[in-house]
Amino acid sequence: MTLVTRDILGVTVTSAPMSEMIGALDARMLAGERIKLAFLNAHTSNLAGANTAFAAVLKDFTVLNDGIGVDIAARRLHGERFPENLNGTDFVPALLTQIKRPLRIFLFGGQEGVAQAAADRLAEMAPQHAVVGTRTGYFAPGFEPQIVQLIAGSKPDLVLVALGNPAQELFIARHFEALGSQMLVGVGALLDFLSGRVGRAPSLFRKARIEWVWRLGREPGRLWKRYLLGNSQFLWRVITRKG
Repeated sequence: MTLVTRDILGVTVTSAPMSEMIGALDARMLAGERIKLAFLNAHTSNLAGANTAFAAVLKDFTVLNDGIGVDIAARRLHGERFPENLNGTDFVPALLTQIKRPLRIFLFGGQEGVAQAAADRLAEMAPQHAVVGTRTGYFAPGFEPQIVQLIAGSKPDLVLVALGNPAQELFIARHFEALGSQMLVGVGALLDFLSGRVGRAPSLFRKARIEWVWRLGREPGRLWKRYLLGNSQFLWRVITRKG
């Protein structure tokens, strides 16, 4: 199955409805393909625009659209929006719910206890799968090889990496071969949401694709630069894009 892609400021993003995208990923896994999966929002795009190494890494990922910013970019640069918002917080649980064959899953990231709480929630949502390990995302410098060994030793089919951008994608790229899993996904704050440590925005915000406004209101001190300055920077990059 060949899906349409869109170039969003130098990053190739797949354009497909959620059900079609899930079917395509499932088919690729069944065919034995190994996949790196990431999500592009305004913040991730800004990071890739400023960091050529990160942009280069994303070329080997299947990248999905996350949020209204990249939707606006698609409309301006390609004349049409993405068919559906495929943010990781909604897409990954839907993927796991709809894949019926059992998968072995490892959750890596978040504060102490967050990954395990997220694993408990996943067990309720998609009981056909088995979480074969969890690990906090905080570790001392130089400890990364032991973490890779821990994850690889559990022989997961799927690894959810929640270290934030660009750390999670760089981790996946560095250790893709060593981990040996069929799919590795950079999931951002997903484990925090699944665990209940961070609450989702009300449905009105999510439907309007402005969940960032809710998050900014909850954590202004931490997120104001990312959302107020970052979103403005992203829109300026879109407006001034030539060709």
